[in-house]
Amino acid sequence: MSRSFYILTVTLFLFALIAMGITLVPSSLQPGLPANASLWRTGALFLLLASLAAGLVGVLSHLFEQVDRRSEEARRKSRSEKH
Repeated sequence: MSRSFYILTVTLFLFALIAMGITLVPSSLQPGLPANASLWRTGALFLLLASLAAGLVGVLSHLFEQVDRRSEEARRKSRSEKH
């Protein structure tokens, strides 16, 4: 499950980089796109924050999966020692 959050993190980060790159391009090279650079910066900031949040969720879910797996292994080991 954490792998899907990592993929989401990379995708959102890539879109944030693209949006930030659009702020550096002159408005004459962007026909049909909003020329307001602050709009692109705001969008890039929100995409970056969403990327960081998805990365945090991915790390935490991986951490909890690992803890659950290790506690299950410890339970199995203690059961096998008793029998």
